[in-house]
Amino acid sequence: MQLGIDSFAAAPTGGTASDNATALGQLLERIERADQVGLDFFGIGEHHRREFLDSAPAVILGAAASLTQRIRLGSAVAVLSAADPVRVFQQFATLDLLSHGRAELVVGRGSFTEAFPLFGLNLHDYDALFEEKLALLLQIRDQEQVSWSGRFRPALTGQAVYPRPMQAQLPIWRGVGGTPESFVRAGAMGLPLMVAIIGGETHRFRPLVDLYREAGKQAGFAPEQLQVGLHSLGYVAETTEQAVADYYPGYARTFTRIGRERGWPPVTPGHFEAQRGPRGALLVGNPEEVAAKIRRHAEALGGVSRVTFQMDNADLAPEKLLRAIELLGERVKPLLG
Repeated sequence: MQLGIDSFAAAPTGGTASDNATALGQLLERIERADQVGLDFFGIGEHHRREFLDSAPAVILGAAASLTQRIRLGSAVAVLSAADPVRVFQQFATLDLLSHGRAELVVGRGSFTEAFPLFGLNLHDYDALFEEKLALLLQIRDQEQVSWSGRFRPALTGQAVYPRPMQAQLPIWRGVGGTPESFVRAGAMGLPLMVAIIGGETHRFRPLVDLYREAGKQAGFAPEQLQVGLHSLGYVAETTEQAVADYYPGYARTFTRIGRERGWPPVTPGHFEAQRGPRGALLVGNPEEVAAKIRRHAEALGGVSRVTFQMDNADLAPEKLLRAIELLGERVKPLLG
């Protein structure tokens, strides 16, 4: 099982431009440390909000490519609905060349909607935009010269798209939340699946994962092509008590704030402990506890090939994030086999 980190490049609260520059430098240090301790993947999200610095993930990943040797680098997720598939492919093909074949794409709709008005898109086209653009992105990946037409972009009439990546086929995962149709479409296209489970009980996603695998089987894809990844909120410290003390305050602030936008109730210690419990989605605890929970989640979902931690939503100090990455590489990963 692969183990990795996803980051949304959290901006310092009330930070100046200089503070933001420092935060990006610290993010690059974390990516470098993840490479050094043997983690398999580091992903950068995409948001267009004040509290995040990841509106141009390919730029951050390009900088990381020059600092790392082995770790795979990718999006987490690229908001394809609001992007031009030609430019997305060019950016990540360039990243693939810079990293000598370590680039990946995880594409999705994103969980926030600011990108739609920002780029002049209609939120009513939420699903249609993504499906059309994903189909074009896959065609660009598979064909150097592209003939294509659709609703949301000028037609391509045999134009070539360059550069081409170092990998024979740039890996493209479909990032999903809880919509059954998205699981089925990913399986029917034979795309690896990255499931974002940030709350609730992880085992409840098993029927959706089964839909994905069955759709892939019906479409003629081999089981080994139908990889499932799990994106979870989490944090590791030397002891469970320390992990909870470090993580809970910032987690509660962040999700209470988001909850005000979405109509969720405020986070309470009881809610947090339920999510941290044996069936809850949060991966927070000591290394042995977290490794055991990852194994339970993998079994509950019928097997997963990759788990990625999202840790920078809790206002954790840079040195604590670095130590958590070290613990993931040195103590959690060996326990996963």
